[in-house]
Amino acid sequence: MKLFYGPGTCALASHIALQEAGAEFTAIRVDFSRNEQRQPDYLQVNPKGRVPALVTDRGVLTENVAILAFVAQRYPAANLAPLGDPFAFAQVQAFNSYLASTVHVAHAHGRRGYRWADDQSSFDDMKRKLPETMGACFDLVERAMFKGPWVMGEAYTICDPYLFTIAEWLEGDGVDPARFPKVHDHRTRMYERAAVKRALATEGRG
Repeated sequence: MKLFYGPGTCALASHIALQEAGAEFTAIRVDFSRNEQRQPDYLQVNPKGRVPALVTDRGVLTENVAILAFVAQRYPAANLAPLGDPFAFAQVQAFNSYLASTVHVAHAHGRRGYRWADDQSSFDDMKRKLPETMGACFDLVERAMFKGPWVMGEAYTICDPYLFTIAEWLEGDGVDPARFPKVHDHRTRMYERAAVKRALATEGRG
């Protein structure tokens, strides 16, 4: 398999999950500073022009929610999701979907406002709003969604690398992670996991 990623992007979540699963794959960097995500060669892999993209023997998968679920199901021995319990697995998917559809979108308003507006004043307004919106998202995670010690409780799941990845953006979004003790402790513990260290090292952050 091949995982296309960009350093500092949400692709880190899928990268960590593949490491946790012990999967055999090659990590291929997409250099956003050189606009490689918009070049013809990469658009043949992922027409969306985004990461992650996972090339498998059956085709290409995109979107973290899909890739994370695939990794959990493809490598059941890694115990990355409650695959035998449809309701519990749906809860995993609900959490990851919230990160993808709400939290990541809130983050993107601070950096990619051109997706929603054209005027500089609109971009500036979105950036000013960013600490409030990201703070509200993580307040909900801290209060009502994080079970502890891992996201879904006692068992580490595919929710954990995804939360870790997005929680790493808090400071850059003007949010003090100390506001969220459970999430902050989770992030600290994630740094100690061997799979996280391997993924970060591969992405040049080790």
